[in-house]
Amino acid sequence: MIAPLETKLPHPHREVDVAVIGAGTAGLAAYRAAVAHTPRVVLVEAGPHGTTCARVGCMPSKLLIAAAEAAHEAREAGPFGVHADVRVDGRAVMDRVRRERDRFVGFVVDGVERLPEEHMLRGRATFLAPGLLDVDGTIVRARAVVVATGSEPFVPPVFDAVRDRLVVNDHVFAWHDLPRSVAVFGGGVIGIEIGQALHRLGVRVRLFGRGGAIGPLTDPVVRAAALRALQAELPFDPDAAVLSVANSPDGAQITFRGEDGEIRVETFEAVLVAAGRRPRVRGLGLENAGVYEVDAKTGGVRVDPLTLRAGQTNVFVAGDANGDLPVLHEAADEGRIAGENAARFPEVQPAKRRTPLGVVFSDPQLAVVGERWAELVASRGEDAFVTGAVDFADQGRSRVMRKNRGALRVYADKVEGRLLGAEMAGPRAENVGHLLAWAHQQGLTIEQMLGMPFYHPVVEEGLRTALREAHASRASQNGAARERAA
Repeated sequence: MIAPLETKLPHPHREVDVAVIGAGTAGLAAYRAAVAHTPRVVLVEAGPHGTTCARVGCMPSKLLIAAAEAAHEAREAGPFGVHADVRVDGRAVMDRVRRERDRFVGFVVDGVERLPEEHMLRGRATFLAPGLLDVDGTIVRARAVVVATGSEPFVPPVFDAVRDRLVVNDHVFAWHDLPRSVAVFGGGVIGIEIGQALHRLGVRVRLFGRGGAIGPLTDPVVRAAALRALQAELPFDPDAAVLSVANSPDGAQITFRGEDGEIRVETFEAVLVAAGRRPRVRGLGLENAGVYEVDAKTGGVRVDPLTLRAGQTNVFVAGDANGDLPVLHEAADEGRIAGENAARFPEVQPAKRRTPLGVVFSDPQLAVVGERWAELVASRGEDAFVTGAVDFADQGRSRVMRKNRGALRVYADKVEGRLLGAEMAGPRAENVGHLLAWAHQQGLTIEQMLGMPFYHPVVEEGLRTALREAHASRASQNGAARERAA
């Protein structure tokens, strides 16, 4: 599995217990976990320091969204009796986005640069054999390797004709001004968040989805509520029939069939492709390390989710590189698990994973917790669990704030009453999602959750409504089952 110790290595070379490839969120977490067990660790990085989250992901996107929310709230204040004239200065918006983005990146870079020099190695790593890496001419022999190389935007070939007008989310945050119009392709997290933000900042936006996806939502009730809210604000077809993408002197020309069946042609200054991100694992020579199993859907390396180990190799894959749960807190958790197991190798131990939690910072916000509706239907069948729902249209606090859009559904085990998961589109989903995630991780039942305090008037009262409905549904179904048994 590992290159024999008696094998002579060329000069220069390094011999370590753990090599970590990639200094992003997962890689840094893996490094910290490994170095707690052994000082013989090397962190390999080929690109600029600074995580995907800080440079092109979580933080700059939230900066753009914050500016968009400020403009939107001012425009929509009329029904409160508050009137304002809104002027968006695109250059000022993007200047703040870039300055604050650079500040966040700076924190990460400073942290990396303070690491011991003997633990750092600059260069691109390639596997020569199990446990043997070539890092731009320096040979590294490691007892175990953590691959944490992150992800990169995926751009389908159909957009080759508009390459000169094409951007991905990595490029958006380098803009010095806002464009006049943008066609956004992708109904996932990135497409919805950035598309809506640009629209609120005065950019003409049309959002083209594929396959009906609306962020991470799978529940048909919640998905429909989210779609109604989004479509009330901007043009969004979650399953667009795009007939052609072509260049023209005036911009990128998109020909598509509208939801009314009519063929339309619109021209845009820029095309933002948010068709997802793919694990950055090509060119690593993973096959030389005995790693052959790659997920056909995500392009990530298949790993044991509890150990992050790839098959029976000495390779552990964490973060976006495995394509499993590409969000920062999961990447950090996975890095820790992978780093600890790499340091202990070959004594590999399964870790307890946290409750899955995903949030989309659109308006309404979207959240998924635990097992999603489609996952429960596939694994248990619809008759094996009960649901409880709330429509936020008439929920008190939501209506007070004029945020009364969306729906929440919770899912509970029919027998035990234990919370299984939830999906939400609505106000303050980022907060409600955390309450649900904590309850799910603690294994609470619906009855126990209803025993918790709910203040008035708060959005969380909507959660109580959904919990009550799930509790009543469970009692009714179990009562009917007992009657049939009698």
